[in-house]
Amino acid sequence: MNELASKTTTVGLVVGDYAILAADKRATAGAAVYHKAIRKIHRISDHSAVTISGLVADAQFLVENARFIARRYELQARKPIETRSLAEYLSLLLSIYLRIYPYLVQLLLGGYDSNGPSLYYIDLYGTLTREKYMATGSGSPIAFGVLESSYSDNMTLEEAKNLAVKAVLSAISRDGFSGEGVDVVVIGKDGMREETFQLRKTLL
Repeated sequence: MNELASKTTTVGLVVGDYAILAADKRATAGAAVYHKAIRKIHRISDHSAVTISGLVADAQFLVENARFIARRYELQARKPIETRSLAEYLSLLLSIYLRIYPYLVQLLLGGYDSNGPSLYYIDLYGTLTREKYMATGSGSPIAFGVLESSYSDNMTLEEAKNLAVKAVLSAISRDGFSGEGVDVVVIGKDGMREETFQLRKTLL
């Protein structure tokens, strides 16, 4: 199972009052397609979610740890954890284990808190950066090109969702490790909404 989803395409962007995450649905191990309905966007709290690319077992460990930290903080502080604090925790966890047993993942953490929406990129070294838009995985060079050419701070939510889907679909059309469809999660002050676009029904 550790090999599953080692190749993928995930994207994230922030516009207005929303953070948007999107990912394809194909799980691979080497050249084999193991599953066609994998979810690569995982809810951490009511106002945060993370995309995963890399080894599944490693990603699952990090997701469960992030959920635990978010829940514990909320119980102790009686308020939701800030997205930045959650990103810093994941970054610290990755950097601590780097020289012992590195977690082979790339993460995009999107969330909404008292400071508004935000998107953070975290790599296997624990490097943490805040981004307006980003892509990870084997299809990321293609997806990032689409984001870079069309992203605008003034986009509407619908335009941003369409751009996220288009970026993943562009990668799917050229990257054999990405495929099947696109999951989208929109995070705002009212919580989280999820949609799925099946490849056979969606056109670039």
